[in-house]
Amino acid sequence: MAIAVETPREVVVNPANVSAVSQASVHRTPSIRLAIWLFAAFQFFYMLTSSGRVRTADEYNTLYTTQSLVLRGSTSVPQAVQLHNFYGRFDSFGRPQAAYPPGQALLSTPWYAIGQYVVSRLPGVPTSALDFVVGFSTCLSSATFSALAVALFFLLLTRIGVSPHASLFATVVLGLATPIFAYSAWFFSEPLSAAIFLAVALILFWQPGKPIALGNAAVAGLILGLAAWVRPTNAVAIVVFAAAILVRDGKPAMRAIGVLVAASAVGVVALLSRNSRLFGSAFEFGYPDPVPGTGIDNSFDTPLMTGLHGLLLSPGKSVFLFAPPVILALAGLRRLWKVERGVAATAILLPLVYLVLFAQYAHWEGGYCVGPRYLVPAIPMLCLALGTILDSGGQRIKTAAVATFVLGAAVQCLSMATSFLEDQAPARGHYYDPHWSYRMSYSLSGPVQLFSKYLSSGQPAKLGLGWDRWFVFLHNGGVSAATLVTLAALMVLGLAVSLTALTKILRTALQTS
Repeated sequence: MAIAVETPREVVVNPANVSAVSQASVHRTPSIRLAIWLFAAFQFFYMLTSSGRVRTADEYNTLYTTQSLVLRGSTSVPQAVQLHNFYGRFDSFGRPQAAYPPGQALLSTPWYAIGQYVVSRLPGVPTSALDFVVGFSTCLSSATFSALAVALFFLLLTRIGVSPHASLFATVVLGLATPIFAYSAWFFSEPLSAAIFLAVALILFWQPGKPIALGNAAVAGLILGLAAWVRPTNAVAIVVFAAAILVRDGKPAMRAIGVLVAASAVGVVALLSRNSRLFGSAFEFGYPDPVPGTGIDNSFDTPLMTGLHGLLLSPGKSVFLFAPPVILALAGLRRLWKVERGVAATAILLPLVYLVLFAQYAHWEGGYCVGPRYLVPAIPMLCLALGTILDSGGQRIKTAAVATFVLGAAVQCLSMATSFLEDQAPARGHYYDPHWSYRMSYSLSGPVQLFSKYLSSGQPAKLGLGWDRWFVFLHNGGVSAATLVTLAALMVLGLAVSLTALTKILRTALQTS
């Protein structure tokens, strides 16, 4: 429950923020309803376009943790050892623990349970396909987290006073033309992290022009503490949001900052205590020891300029190539600053901190993956500037937005059409060199070649290869066509209902604006 705080005299209320509060109040109800139906629409769309399977060590070990939580109430993953796919460390009790905290796994348990106890028992699902079906269901959690990020993004824009039309346009761009779309198809933690950061920003900056309530700061801090359980490096966001509050409200906000940090510390301290109990050291997170010549290295010793070049300019990882809308968003930061400084500070600092941090990581490229994986949680924050520039810009801005949307959507679709692992695996030799160093020359030419290959080939691909969609994979795994058609039809129906509701609400909102 938010605690009311009297506005200190030192807080300067920007006239633009007063207008934003008034406009947000007018559109509050339709905006919330729009956000709900946007979530539903993107949820069903992302489910339809999901790969529905896991393929990398990061994904598999999180899946094993999810499985252990559902079936055994434990985070240990003996099945990973049995299947020779273990990436982690044995704890002090001799139990294998995945290298990642169980935050994502815990939040994904409902989807695993649905796969284990519902989907796997549908007609047309043979016993041999059980693991495929459960993996498919669990992977759909990423579709939910990406859809949640999209809905929160829209709601935050409307709360700071961006018009429903511009907010919706910016939201569609984020949802279809950035890696939020691509990563909805796989079982990585980035969509969940993005949703958490947007939720925190929404809670903190819910009332533009007014100081942050201590209750809101406490709730936001608890959620940030949860983010560290998803990925430990997410803890840097605590400093970012604290700085954003200070930039927004100055010294009068020190109490809110203190509450935010203290609440965040609950989750962080709990994680460090877990580490100490399991591994004997608070700062031992379960990653395996470095092994020369295997690519197992979790240090932060990459030269900064090397990582920056890769994440900004390389043809295979550049954020500008894989998320073209950020180019226009950079131009909109000044306008966002005038509208809501707290949101603007977060939109600037979070991407910058993530860029500098992961540019120095040993595997800054993100392992086997598409585009700048580690920057994905910060991209939606930067894209908030799209809303303000679209709201105030002219026809040229809208034309540029459409251009970046088309390019970005094309890149996402191309990246998702075939398996990135099929293209990047060591046998092809153009992603990593023999010493497991990322090749800066890697580009989208590999996915383009695979796309052309399967587009022109009339022969069915082997299991796990070819078109990277769940219905193709599950059909090759033995699930009947009738069952797959039924599942797809339900998703299409849900998407149609959601789009219909969206259209009605949007039409009413625009008529009253």
